[in-house]
Amino acid sequence: MNINRRTVLRTAAAASTLALPLRQALAQKNAFNYKYANNLPVSHPMNLRAKEMADAIRAETHGQVDIQIFPNNQLGSDTDVLSQLRSGGVEFFTLSGLILSTLVPSASISGVGFAFPDYASVWKAMDGDLGAHIRTQIAKANIVAMDKIWDNGFRQITSSSKPIASPADLKGFKIRVPVSPLWTSMFKALEAAPTSINFAEVYSALQTKIVDGQENPLAIISTAKLYEVQKYCSMSNHMWDGFWFLANRRAWDKMPADLQTIVAKHINAAGMRERTDVAELNANLQKELSAKGMQINQPDPTAFRDQLRKAGFYAEWKSKYGDEAWALLERSTGKLA
Repeated sequence: MNINRRTVLRTAAAASTLALPLRQALAQKNAFNYKYANNLPVSHPMNLRAKEMADAIRAETHGQVDIQIFPNNQLGSDTDVLSQLRSGGVEFFTLSGLILSTLVPSASISGVGFAFPDYASVWKAMDGDLGAHIRTQIAKANIVAMDKIWDNGFRQITSSSKPIASPADLKGFKIRVPVSPLWTSMFKALEAAPTSINFAEVYSALQTKIVDGQENPLAIISTAKLYEVQKYCSMSNHMWDGFWFLANRRAWDKMPADLQTIVAKHINAAGMRERTDVAELNANLQKELSAKGMQINQPDPTAFRDQLRKAGFYAEWKSKYGDEAWALLERSTGKLA
């Protein structure tokens, strides 16, 4: 067989041309290795749905976007990770609007005490004009918020000393609250003694009696095993809480528009499934927590709302949020202030 220099060069050129798409594909694979942090146990619906979400994104982008999940405060407390999100150390983070309010004040409006009577009014607000208003404010802080807020659930009060049946039971009660002015303000208006503690330290604070109680949705009370250090659970439904799925602006903008569309689609779809999971979980958890030794009671919210109104809580926060945001809230909740 006669192989000359020209044949070799032609063969090499052809091989190089064929290899070019492969090299490009390899260069694109795992082009965006991003970290997603949250503060919840791996068994919580948020993390179960987040894993499905990350797998779906990896598959549809052919490995170009690979999101690694860091649950359960692995990368630090909420306030630590918010700083990392802003600096780019973490690309994605789910955070309660009530804690995000330390950076974006209007983000906590969805947690106004005893405002939402049920889930229908929550989703009317958060999937509608109020949610859009909050996302606009978050964007001003150079953070991208996905369209669908994830559910954390209505929050309940737990205690190691007594059930909370009326506002009088909260007088002087040492209760852990997240690092957020709205919580502190609400429980002070109810004459309790709130103490701001990051979630990572809640179990030990209850165990060592630094505080007598705390408040969280049932799903967190269960998955964080707070029933081990709390005896009573009062179904106060005093606040609704959700998790904004947040992205670092620079990291988000680095992705081409087609990848952004795929990522946002799967994040929002996972959030909708997580909402269903949390609602179903909370419906079953009262029985489970009772079986684990917690005593459950159902206080009437009317007396608590009256106390907040009398203490000037609603009027104070209406002035802080402004007339526009407050009007958007009351479209879904009815008159508060």
